Amino acid sequence: MKIVEQIKQPIAFEMELFEQKFRLSMSSKVALLNRITHYIVNRKGKQMRPMFVFLVAKMINHGEVSERTYRGASVIELIHTATLVHDDVVDDSNRRRGFFSVNALWKNKIAVLIGDFLLSKGLLLSIDNNDFDLLKIISVAVREMSEGELLQIEKARRLDITEEVYYEIIRQKTATLIAACCSLGAASVKPNSPEVEQMRRFGELIGMAFQIKDDLFDYGDDQIGKPTGIDIKEQKMTLPLIHVLNKAPKKEKAWLINSVKNHNKNKSRVKEVISYVKTEGGLDYAVSKMKGFQMEALEILNQYPDSEFKNSLELMVNYVIDRKK
Repeated sequence: MKIVEQIKQPIAFEMELFEQKFRLSMSSKVALLNRITHYIVNRKGKQMRPMFVFLVAKMINHGEVSERTYRGASVIELIHTATLVHDDVVDDSNRRRGFFSVNALWKNKIAVLIGDFLLSKGLLLSIDNNDFDLLKIISVAVREMSEGELLQIEKARRLDITEEVYYEIIRQKTATLIAACCSLGAASVKPNSPEVEQMRRFGELIGMAFQIKDDLFDYGDDQIGKPTGIDIKEQKMTLPLIHVLNKAPKKEKAWLINSVKNHNKNKSRVKEVISYVKTEGGLDYAVSKMKGFQMEALEILNQYPDSEFKNSLELMVNYVIDRKK
């Protein structure tokens, strides 16, 4: 956890103030609603999203943030939390970050209504303050996240997914939200400036690297993060497997596809697939792609003068690649 604390240090004051403002932005006259939103706020994770918003705003604006920065960070948390609450209902998931999910404690109907409530709160926070540019950034991200999920569902049925389609899925599913945080941080202090697009690209690159790192955990021997082979069991096509599939001879390709499609619950067969992917250079290939995204993100940062905020963002980029879960 130390590294996250280190990243947060230059924005510790802003993050505390943000938490107060975020709690207020969730308030309602309905007691049940307040009980549930209080529960949601109290089980927050590392808070990477608001950290990106504040670090980017301060890096490009000589250490200054504005009220818009706080609102932008709140809106993205409100709307993102709404999507997570809905996700847990869709996935029939009882846990989120080690706590019970909203639907596990209060049933699906209430969870869906809470998600809708948070979504409308986010929209109104922007509209009431004429932050239409910030609202557009977030709305585009939500649209892309939905498209990415649906694209993945559509392609998962047929396992002949190309690398291009894989990148499009992870760009929309994972990278678009981090991109929105970074571009929102820039837009909150320098609306309509070239930095808004530049920081969007920066966030997108981090998101791409982040997702490939997640893919690699599935092949790890050490029991850190998720256990091995889960993606294969769920028939999720990840970069190491896609790369090996696309260059495998006909016979091996048929065996791989058959294994993932029809034998994904067979532990020894999954192990064979994992070892084939490793032997054929699938992991090395994915690592090199991940490092490519990392380098490109660091190059964007290098265009900015040195500051503690820039240092924290550099740490963040490297943390995404070096994290153990």
